[in-house]
Order: sequence, then C-alpha cells, then structure tokens
Amino acid sequence: MTTDTDSETAPVPPGPVTLSDRRTQTRWTTQVEPFRLGVVPVTQGLYADITGDRPGGSGRDDLPVTNVSWLDAVRFCNALSRREGLTPAYAPEGHTAEWDTSADGYRLPTEAEWERACRAGTVGPRYGRLDDIAWHAGNAAERIHPVGGKAPNAWGFHDMIGNAWDWCWDLYDPDVYGSYRVLRGGGWSDEHWSCRASVRRRSHPTFRIDDVGFRVARSGTPRL
Repeated sequence: MTTDTDSETAPVPPGPVTLSDRRTQTRWTTQVEPFRLGVVPVTQGLYADITGDRPGGSGRDDLPVTNVSWLDAVRFCNALSRREGLTPAYAPEGHTAEWDTSADGYRLPTEAEWERACRAGTVGPRYGRLDDIAWHAGNAAERIHPVGGKAPNAWGFHDMIGNAWDWCWDLYDPDVYGSYRVLRGGGWSDEHWSCRASVRRRSHPTFRIDDVGFRVARSGTPRL
C-alpha cells in the first residue's frame, strides 16, 4: 500500500550552490537549474509497489527503502517512469548508466541539486536544529524511522539530513575512486558531524546497506 506522499515531488528554484570536499580541501560553485525532488525518500511501500521487492526487510510501508544500490535506484527510476507513461532517463550498462538529459522521467538528483534542495536558501551546516530535523545516532535508538517524522526545511523537504543517506547521480572522484557514486545527508547511525548539508560520502554502485536509500527527481518544472 502506498500513499500520495510516497511519490510527491516539490519544485526547487534555480540558483547557485557552493559545494565543498574536506578530503581535498576544495570548494566549487555550480548553477542549478529548476527541477523537482521527492518530498520524502522513496519508501518501502512505493518500492515494493513498483518492483515487487522489499530489500529493507521490513513490512512497514512508511519506512525509507534501504539496502538498495545505486544501480537499484537507477532501475527503479526507469520503472516508475514507465508506469507513469514518462520517458525513462537511464540506459544502465554494467556498473554505470547513460543519462538522457532530455527525458521527462524520474531520475536521481545530482549532488549539486541535492545540496541546493537540502539547504533551501540557508547557509549553515543544517537547515534547523539537528534533533528537530533529523534521526541520527543521538536520538534514533539504533533504528530507522518512518519518513516525514521530523520537521521539513523551508522548501518542504523532509529527511534531507539523517534517517537514510541518499544516492546521487554523480561520480565521487573518478580519477581516484573509479565508478564510486556520491551519497549525501547522513543516516540514523551517524554522529552529528556526519549529518550536515555539506558532507559527502562515496560507495560502489553495487553497494547495499541498511542506512542508504534514495529519493527521486525530475528535470525542469514538469506537471504532476
């Protein structure tokens, strides 16, 4: 069983975002075009409805889907697009995928898009007080929690920080880490320093674990 919120997206206005990487001590600014992003992460219920699978191992429809790889997320985006009569964005091949940027279907956000949506016009490490906006190691009681249980940011997005990490489209650093993709946001088992808008993590596109999920995006400002 799914709810309207499961696949609801909200608009993110265009604008610049400055990203940073503590490992390399670098900063770079990117212009983000308008797009739409899932109000909450993809849930167990929606994932099961689209794919028939429950990789998180829970019968609760309102939990974020976890134990999904980057490739699983790419395939889900295509499947959701087909169900809604949209053009799939991806052509998966091996451990990667080609992205048709002209497609109107669902996709993963880029990390610049993710950070712009997460910050929602703020400039600090978080868009609110940590305990108010996120499930993390200090308050999650060592488990994941239903989506939307914490306060949203100013643009209406829940769980951008904490609960489950989000896969993003981007390669992390192909010269050093090859096919590893970017993860953002922190999770239920992370300490406060990992639950910030700027934190970047990386993993192989086949990696699956119980604090990593994803949310969907669409290019432009398409009608729902």
